[in-house]
This record gives sequence, C-alpha cells and structure tokens, in this order.
Amino acid sequence: MQSINANEYSIHFSQNAYQFLSEIIENENYSNLFILVDSNTNEFCLPHFLPNLATTKTIEIIEIEAGEEQKNINTCVEIWKILTELGGDRKSLLINLGGGVVTDIGGFVASTFKRGIDFINIPTSLLAMVDASIGGKNGVDLGTLKNQIGVINVPKMVIIDTEYLADLPQNQMRSGLAEMLKHGLIYDKTYWEKFLDLSQSDGSDIDTLIHRSVAIKNEIVSQDLTENGIRKSLNFGHTLGHAIESYFLENDAKNTLLHGEAIAVGMIMESYISFEKKLISKTELELIKSILLHYFEKVIFIENDIEPIVNLLIHDKKNEYGKVQFCLLDGIGKTIYNQEADNELINRAFNYYNS
Repeated sequence: MQSINANEYSIHFSQNAYQFLSEIIENENYSNLFILVDSNTNEFCLPHFLPNLATTKTIEIIEIEAGEEQKNINTCVEIWKILTELGGDRKSLLINLGGGVVTDIGGFVASTFKRGIDFINIPTSLLAMVDASIGGKNGVDLGTLKNQIGVINVPKMVIIDTEYLADLPQNQMRSGLAEMLKHGLIYDKTYWEKFLDLSQSDGSDIDTLIHRSVAIKNEIVSQDLTENGIRKSLNFGHTLGHAIESYFLENDAKNTLLHGEAIAVGMIMESYISFEKKLISKTELELIKSILLHYFEKVIFIENDIEPIVNLLIHDKKNEYGKVQFCLLDGIGKTIYNQEADNELINRAFNYYNS
C-alpha cells in the first residue's frame, strides 16, 4: 500500500514498512534504541515487532502500565528517569509501540528529553492508527482533563501494520471506528457513505479504509499543523466528547468510556447543534444518529450528569477568550469552526441524544 508523505515525515503501511525503519536506523546512526510499550503491547505486539527490527544495536524496552489513567506527567517523569539511567542522549531514538496513550506519552517524552530526541510511532490500536499517531500532537492529561499538557512535534516516521489488530478487543476496534466515521463526516461524504452498510464486508477492506482515513487526517493537518484554521475541523464531536469522557473517568459511579465511545456521543450532540443552526437537514441529522447508534451502545445520562459535563467545557483547549468553541457540520463532508452554543442549546442536544 502506498506510503503517505506528511509534514517532514512519512507514513508507511504493512510489512513493507519495516524496511524503511531499518534504513532510517542505519542512516541516522542512533546511539541508543528504546522501545516504549505498555503491559498489553509488551505481551501481544512486541513479539511481532522485534523480528522485523533489523539492527545490531542494543535495544532497551521501557514498559508502562496500560490505560488512560497512566497518561499523566508522573508517568513521563518515570520514563525520563529510565532514559537517563540507561544512558539516553541526544542521538537516542524512542520507538513508541502501542495505542494512543503510548504514542501520546512517547511523543511528549521524546520531544522534551534532552530538549528533544527522535521518535517513531508504531500504533497498535485502530484509534492510534487513524488518529493519535498522526499529526504531531503529543501530550498528557491534567488529572481527568484531556490533553491539557503537550507539544506539537512530528515523528521521524509512522508505521501502520494492521497485523497488530488481530488481538485487539472489539470495543477497542469500535473506538477507532468513531474517528474514521468522523473523517467522513467532516471531509469526505463518499467515505462516510462506505460505513452506512458494512454488513456485506468480510473485513478484507479494512486496510483500504484505514489508508483513506489516515490520508484524510494528513490532508487536513498538512494545511494547518498548529491548528489555527482547518485543523480545527478534526475537533468535531470532541468538545462535548472530551467533557463526557473526562466526567465518566472521574466519576466512580460511572463506567469509564473509551475515547471513541465518548466521541460518538459528542458527534450526535454536535450534529444536533449543527441542525439547530440550520447547517444540516433533519434527514442528515437522523441518519448520523442512526448510524452512530448502530455501531455504539447508547450511553445513559441522568439529569444530574448534564451540569457537571457542561461545566467541564470551560477547560476545553480549543476555547478562546473564555468562550467554548465548537466545530460543527456544514452539510455532510464539510465543517465550520469557531462556533458558539449557549447552555440552553447544549441541554437540548443532551435531550435529543436521550430521546
């Protein structure tokens, strides 16, 4: 499958990608090779990866616990200490082998260690393949507030090998699917329509769907790396989605939502806001809700949930001058960003989702 050229790096696909990895390791003459994994990817993904890593250099494995709760500055401190103890220097390479938590943390750690070392992302979850590992955003959460601390810094390379998806649980596959659906809704109506009926698919086209999703994100990011314009369109579903994700993460009475599960809710609600602002039709709104609820189980919100979620919106990193900023649909396949919605409209969006 054809490689994709991004901002100062390339995204390579399938088994052929590893030859590019070997070439860059040899050409850059790195002093040390470190591989960051979590407890899951250490067990399930590292055995597939290591035979594809053609090098005589010494390799050190750094393992963190799995889970979103590890995505914090304390985890970074531990990794920085390990890198230091193992002799990491400015010519070291950090390979991030894992899902979005690993690639986010690994990119941030590499970007700040010794004022910056090279890193390569090898995403092992669908969500990381189509979203987290692409575009140069790296960072950690601040408590339960999503992605509050971080930098924009691109990797040397991204390798997407769908063999890693073989052991991925179905709920994690669905979590990644949410971002793929989003890419269609915001940028490519034809791509969105491919998901309207996957019942006839035998799964063999997953590589093609992933490739197009990566291409969409890259096309957007390449125009606006630092998110001053069109890159804001990637935030569709994320303003409310991140607040919902944070609320469920910090509330012991709630089952934690995966990122894609929360974003699917956010996309339905923000589609409703788009409808109320006369940007999409009722038919488009109902189709979006129907498709998303086909793939994602409905989340139950009680009245006492809504106010705390709305209060979390003030911490959204897209806000400007104290105003909550939404990216909304302007018809399927297009967006309009820097849009505001008052609390009454947001409450109606919750009511619509619950209905």
